[in-house]
Amino acid sequence: MPVTFIGVRHHSPACARLVADTIGRLRPAYVLIEGPADVNGRIGELLLGHQLPVAVFSSYRDDTRRHASWAPFCEYSPEWAALTHGRAAGAALRFIDLPAWHPAFEGRSNRYADAELRYADVMERLCRAFEVDNVDALWDHLFEIAPTEGLAERLETYFDLVRGESAAGDSDTARESYMASWVAAAAAAAGDRHVVVVTGGFHRPALVRALAASEAARPRSGASWPHIPEMPDGAVGGSFLVPYSFRRLDSFDGYQSGMPSPGYYQELWESGPDGAARHLVEAVAERLRRKRQPVSTADLIAARATAEGLATVRGHHRPGRTDVLDGLASALVKEALDVPLPWARRGTLEAGSHPVVVEMVAALSGTRVGRLHPETPAPPLVHDLDAELERAGLDGAAEVELDLTLATGRERSRLLHRVRLLGVPGFERDSGPTTGLDPVLRERWTLRPGPGRLTAVIEAGAYGATLADACAAVLAERAAQAGRDVDALALVLFDAALSGTADVSARTLADIEAAVGAAPDLGPLGRMLAVVLTMWRHDGLFGTARGATLGTVIAAAVRRVLWLAEGVRGGDAPADPGRIGALAACRDGLRHAGRALGLDRDAAIEVAARVCTDREAPPDLRGAAFGLRWALHDDPYTVESLRGVRGAFVPRSAGDWLAGLFAVAREEVLHSPDVIGLLDELLSGMSPDDFLVSLPALRQAFEYFPPRERETIAGQILARRGLAGSGRALLRTAGPGPSVVAAGMVLDSRVDTVLRREALIIGDVP
Repeated sequence: MPVTFIGVRHHSPACARLVADTIGRLRPAYVLIEGPADVNGRIGELLLGHQLPVAVFSSYRDDTRRHASWAPFCEYSPEWAALTHGRAAGAALRFIDLPAWHPAFEGRSNRYADAELRYADVMERLCRAFEVDNVDALWDHLFEIAPTEGLAERLETYFDLVRGESAAGDSDTARESYMASWVAAAAAAAGDRHVVVVTGGFHRPALVRALAASEAARPRSGASWPHIPEMPDGAVGGSFLVPYSFRRLDSFDGYQSGMPSPGYYQELWESGPDGAARHLVEAVAERLRRKRQPVSTADLIAARATAEGLATVRGHHRPGRTDVLDGLASALVKEALDVPLPWARRGTLEAGSHPVVVEMVAALSGTRVGRLHPETPAPPLVHDLDAELERAGLDGAAEVELDLTLATGRERSRLLHRVRLLGVPGFERDSGPTTGLDPVLRERWTLRPGPGRLTAVIEAGAYGATLADACAAVLAERAAQAGRDVDALALVLFDAALSGTADVSARTLADIEAAVGAAPDLGPLGRMLAVVLTMWRHDGLFGTARGATLGTVIAAAVRRVLWLAEGVRGGDAPADPGRIGALAACRDGLRHAGRALGLDRDAAIEVAARVCTDREAPPDLRGAAFGLRWALHDDPYTVESLRGVRGAFVPRSAGDWLAGLFAVAREEVLHSPDVIGLLDELLSGMSPDDFLVSLPALRQAFEYFPPRERETIAGQILARRGLAGSGRALLRTAGPGPSVVAAGMVLDSRVDTVLRREALIIGDVP
């Protein structure tokens, strides 16, 4: 039973060469490759003749889980070598791993993330033994720049040591069991012909043991091809090819695979270690010079000499990637570094890295971007988007200005917002409405088609077959992720309006209602209620007026505001504009939408009555509740209001209480001369100390009146006192500010107190 197992490190040129040589030598009947088995019927798509890198993008979505992952291929990927050389050898090609949507891949966005890197203790011991900084340097030392003789044996020893006797996790165990069933079936079907199995090196020892066990347990003739799992009923998903890029392959940019610097390894694949080292130096020098950084010939000579010296000291037969990088850093970086060199560890590039080092890493990453063959199948969303953009005349580069008062402008705006929400690059909105309260009637967009558009649209195809369906799914997902963050939820609702997604699914609506019903803070809830109510009442731009979704949100928000208001405690806490605004939004909701949405106005008045008399509630909330009760009464003004104002007035917290009252019942106060007279009486009767303490809050309270209304109030006060002149004249009277006058009054009072105590003043006579 001639089965040859090749354990590889994904995206390793050395492993790719070994795979190509082995297949060419053995001419196997089957080549089995770690990859999604549900793509087996479409392997021909991979071999159409794409410009690499490309990736198989797989998506999955059901009621409880969403998953997306990529299986990337570049020219030096061992899996790609297995596909291309296997086809050339006439072998039957099979992917043998579980589909990407399977729970075994939960939390993993890259199928080819190196499993052995999860066993850090083993890798740490190996790095210490070979005196290298990290796994990447270790791998280069052992395989990429080492002699090719005995490569297969070294790889087997390496991965056997990494795997050891430790048990794999549940995810790896499930995958290895499934892959082993494919190996057993291929071995039985091949007869005396060879089978080559190409998987991650971590899995190789387990597959070897599994095949031996299966052969001992039953004859080969009993094997059959494994069943390929199918998606559960109700799930949506699939796999499509997407263009990829070297930047997305680079571990310095967050890629989960172990190989960094794809541009360097492409050169290593094409030109060998010496050619890759030479190209690396040239690429760094060229990039720095384009950035107007001085790089002299002497610097490059010094860098090369240092790299060769380091290679000798480190026992390398040829200068490796880190040798050349360290040589360049020593020659080009003239000052101390704030952070370690990125190739001395694993992970993304740290903030604060030296600019020259950043450019060096970018030079190694490379700029190659893949391109799909024109005959490559694409998900329906790609065709739907192309048709929509062409129909609207938005399929090219342009600066677009839209008039949202026109039907054509609104339709084009909704299309562009749907594309924006899917994250497709090249569609930037430069200006336009930012909330439902904005009186902005025009939008400006910059359209710049780029190479990343097709990739983004294919990946967005996981959300739906049409632009409208995909946009609705994105918004539903964002609504679910918002949880109790009503600011985020408000943005979702506004984006729904911008994109013309007026109503959402029943489940999403239930999620939104539950999120609003569990909102913990009055301030954000009030901001959302104000925006949503405005859109529900009279939005003509986006077609959201009287929408069912917004109506549900309004009803839930009003009920939640009233419930939260009763639970706020704070004693003499200062005025909070957020919670005051929430009561004002609640007032508007009950006034303008209460009857249409079935809100209980009487219950709201009862809540307001309890809050406005609750001495443990903060003064601003008591004032706002008093104003809410007053504003919701059918009779706009009653004698009870006068008694309520007098009873609730506490001199030291008067400003905070009035801030709440004025915010919620501004019109009622303005049109009630008796109330204004009472406030004049109460404020005038305050002691200088109390007035000075309350002055900042009083000024904040009266800011709730626009300038013209403040003039009206000032005019009424002048008239009450029998003084001539307009309110404007009173407000613009020259002289010291109120705080200075109040401070002077306090000082006068304190001087009088001292004089009386020292018997220097009797009655009113000094």
